[in-house]
Amino acid sequence: MSKVVLITGGSSGIGKSIGEFLHQKGFIVYGTSRNPEKVLNSIFPLVALDVRDVESIHLAVAQIIQSTGRLDVVINNAGVGITGPLEEIPMEEIKNNFDTNFFGPIAVMKAVLPQMRQQKSGLIVNITSIAGYMGLPYRSVYSASKGALELITEALRMEVKSFGIQITNVAPGDFATNIAAGRFHAPIIQGSDYERAYGSILKTMDEHVDSGSNPNEMAEAVFQIIQEKNPRIHYKVGAFMQKISIVLKRILPDTVYEKMLMNHYKL
Repeated sequence: MSKVVLITGGSSGIGKSIGEFLHQKGFIVYGTSRNPEKVLNSIFPLVALDVRDVESIHLAVAQIIQSTGRLDVVINNAGVGITGPLEEIPMEEIKNNFDTNFFGPIAVMKAVLPQMRQQKSGLIVNITSIAGYMGLPYRSVYSASKGALELITEALRMEVKSFGIQITNVAPGDFATNIAAGRFHAPIIQGSDYERAYGSILKTMDEHVDSGSNPNEMAEAVFQIIQEKNPRIHYKVGAFMQKISIVLKRILPDTVYEKMLMNHYKL
């Protein structure tokens, strides 16, 4: 029997790539979008869902379960980027980022867990970020929201394991998607003490995304995880140097690692 998959943020970028790959592999895929009627090129159905709106989450999940009778895999992919000096990022933008990247996935998990408990089976894949393993300059809020999702996954995984439910994190590095266009950029303020450093790093970040890996690598990685009987807690998908940076953080003294990052970002 084909597995039923729900992917939040399935209309573009990594979510769309995962959905198309799984659809071609014979899975029954449902993606989500805040405005599915505006998406004309999706090869799998899209349902309306905004991860910041709990009611829309419950309506979307109920719609899928009513259509299919089950829900086997949930991929928490919807997320937004944010950059800027912490001092200059408006509080409402910080809260919006956490609502989307952290509280949104929690709300989705709370909505699907009853069905998975009833089935005595299910897999939740949370798409986090390699940036969530370290505090990166001018990406502080993004690192924090993704790091928080990594930790809550570790805890929830233990809480639901006895119900036959598995939860895992997949942390991508830089991929060639449209995330840079959709993220909140704190403006570069002329005369600000952060003007030079932030302007330089913002340019570097955009270049990394433009030259990033093919998002199909993430699709293949998620497909392989779905096939595993006992998925690991953490997976990292990205360039070698991005993945090795996590290892270096574990083994290097904090101040040495901080100096390495500052040299990388020319701070």
